Amino acid sequence: MDSNDLERERGITILSKNTSITFKDTKINIIDTPGHSDFGGEVERILNMVEGVLLVVDSVEGPMPQTRFVLKKALEFGHAVVVVVNKIDRPSARPDFVINSTFELFIELNATDEQCDFQAIYASGIKGKAGLSPENLAEDLGPLFESIIRCIPGPRIEDGALQMLATNIEYDEHKGRIAIGRLHAGVLRRGMDVRVCTSEDSCRFARVSELFVYEKFSRVPAEIVEAGDICAVCGISDIQIGETIADKTSGKPLPAIRVEEPTVKMAFSINTSPFVGREGKYVTSRNLRDRLSRELERNLAMKVDDGETADTFIVSGRGTLHITILIENMRREGFEFMVGPPKVINKKVDDKLLEPYEIATVEVPEEHMGAVVELLGKRRGQMFDMEGVGSEGTTLLKYKIPTRGLLGVRNAILTASRGTAILNTIFDSYGPWAGDISTRDQGSLVAFEDGTSTSYALFSSQERGQMFIGPGSEVYKGQIVGIHQRPGDLSLNVCKKKAATNIRSNKEQTVVLDTPLDYSLDDCIEYIQEDELVEVTPSSIRMCKNPKITKRTR
Repeated sequence: MDSNDLERERGITILSKNTSITFKDTKINIIDTPGHSDFGGEVERILNMVEGVLLVVDSVEGPMPQTRFVLKKALEFGHAVVVVVNKIDRPSARPDFVINSTFELFIELNATDEQCDFQAIYASGIKGKAGLSPENLAEDLGPLFESIIRCIPGPRIEDGALQMLATNIEYDEHKGRIAIGRLHAGVLRRGMDVRVCTSEDSCRFARVSELFVYEKFSRVPAEIVEAGDICAVCGISDIQIGETIADKTSGKPLPAIRVEEPTVKMAFSINTSPFVGREGKYVTSRNLRDRLSRELERNLAMKVDDGETADTFIVSGRGTLHITILIENMRREGFEFMVGPPKVINKKVDDKLLEPYEIATVEVPEEHMGAVVELLGKRRGQMFDMEGVGSEGTTLLKYKIPTRGLLGVRNAILTASRGTAILNTIFDSYGPWAGDISTRDQGSLVAFEDGTSTSYALFSSQERGQMFIGPGSEVYKGQIVGIHQRPGDLSLNVCKKKAATNIRSNKEQTVVLDTPLDYSLDDCIEYIQEDELVEVTPSSIRMCKNPKITKRTR
């Protein structure tokens, strides 16, 4: 159900979305949630809207590290689980191994005996077939829906007054704010007067102007919604996620949604480079403040605090990916701003400094294993498990590593393993401070003056390291134009023109330039260090030195 551009480009789910289907006179509401722990806030808030979960597992890889996170949350809520082994038509499918490793995962996550006795369905999504055994698939997905009706209980409806928790909010230009949630008790009618309660005693009154329920992939207007169904409510202009729509006379609030604390923070500030305002539509700190406060309404796991200056904001999220997605969305909306390097959020408990740790699993071919082990060892990672996987000589390494050590590790691991390693990380817990971590060995190549780069200057510059720019690009003083071969930064003149003389002795040499590195937004954020910033505009991403922090350069 991934519908927005970013989800399609990256092939991951970012936002929760819901739909419903009718199978043999039973209405089944389905909610698609993200699997990445970075978007855990999306998962935590919808878990009280559902009675059970479908856990989709690949028939070759088995449960991925990210699976643990979402599954753990669902099991804590006591939900019934149906395990779907997908891509069963792959030639190297090993369903028995996958079911066993899923069962072990359930036991690790302290599932109850009832939850461990899960129903397994084997399916091939691309062919639209499912069955109760790998060899015997039906012609359609009938067995899957039958198992849902059989294994997942109907809604537990409590008698009593109306109660509905707003778990998601959408915005429509005509209808205003739309609250989406599940009716826990009572009946909701169109035009009804209701009480809107927050978790405290403060309540206010409102009227429901329109009601919608979900059918297939669209919203359908409804006059009346009964308990147990998921609906969308219009007419309450100031409703927030986590508030309860309750009965006007005897309404009581439902418990609010608990979301885990963020672990990574980044500083957003207005663009201060010489190229400000050339490409973006929204450049002022007021635009930035309004946009970040709008994000907070929908994105529960994110926090925004004021920075040291009036035009700086500290944005905290679940991980670098969580904040990078926000940056990418803002860039496409026409914003222009700068972001600093990601930093971890530490805690102090009993005068001890604690920092977040993650579990990192790396799948790597044996010949590159030494390089990867050395790299993660430098970053204070502790290996606690190592096993061979499959027949291709691949090794699975499991590490407990500080989040600080993981910042910027993805590119380094790909380089060390020649692009063959697969890295998955998931937040584990807070642990004692691990000490200093050296992240980047090389310095940056910094532009010496404003101007347009020339191939003549780049030819001599590329001996100093790898360049980010090609000839004919506009640069400004302090912009990072490449990676230096050695530690320490180096200022270069990439705009130098060949001296024109009236002597015709030296023939023009043909200049062969290396292809410049093409860094994406994620790569840039991984690359920058304390004294560097990423300048984000709708049409380009540049890196520059932070003029407020002057470091000794070579």
